[in-house]
Amino acid sequence: MSEETSAARQVRVVLVDDHRMFRTGVQAEIGDTERTGVDVVGEAADVDQAVTVVTATRPDVVLLDVHLPGGGGVEVLRRCAPLMGDVEQPVRFLALSVSDAAEDVIGVIRGGARGYVTKTITGPDLVNSIFRVADGDAVFSPRLAGFVLDAFASSDAPPVDEDLDRLTQREREVLRLIARGYAYKEIAKQLFISVKTVESHVSAVLRKLQLSNRHELTRWATARRLV
Repeated sequence: MSEETSAARQVRVVLVDDHRMFRTGVQAEIGDTERTGVDVVGEAADVDQAVTVVTATRPDVVLLDVHLPGGGGVEVLRRCAPLMGDVEQPVRFLALSVSDAAEDVIGVIRGGARGYVTKTITGPDLVNSIFRVADGDAVFSPRLAGFVLDAFASSDAPPVDEDLDRLTQREREVLRLIARGYAYKEIAKQLFISVKTVESHVSAVLRKLQLSNRHELTRWATARRLV
């Protein structure tokens, strides 16, 4: 995507990195909205700040460092899972890290990030990656894609589950929370939906999985290691 093409639309971005000078540099490189189409709407330096800023701004893409005070990028992904699962306005995450270690790459991808690029990336390539992730594509620095392919092609990768594939992303999130013992009101609060909507999702999950109650649902989810 050229700068001219990307500037025809805007992608709202949050920068998450514990080094202020790096955030400043990224902002200077990509944050000229008229030139790049990237609108930096927030910054954060640790896990708690990241969750707060992302929840408040609901950006299109979060540029996420892997190693952060408070639990790291994986913890940010875990706590922002409901936002990633939003059907109408999903928040997507692109890891931007100095690390190219396989365990870091695989960890954040399993956590829900849509891609992983290293800090050696150029400004134009980063802008292009942001727009691709905003469109739902997966983006990796060339060498890192192999880590992910190897990991998910291994025997440790979960097999295709036709029953699980029948569920929408939101239904899967409700399923996990039910299986973890959350009450309907707690799920509604965490997912920013009404209790009635939670009840509707649970009914749909039970119907699709041919289960009778939440106890059977919990056993089903636990057997598949979804909890």
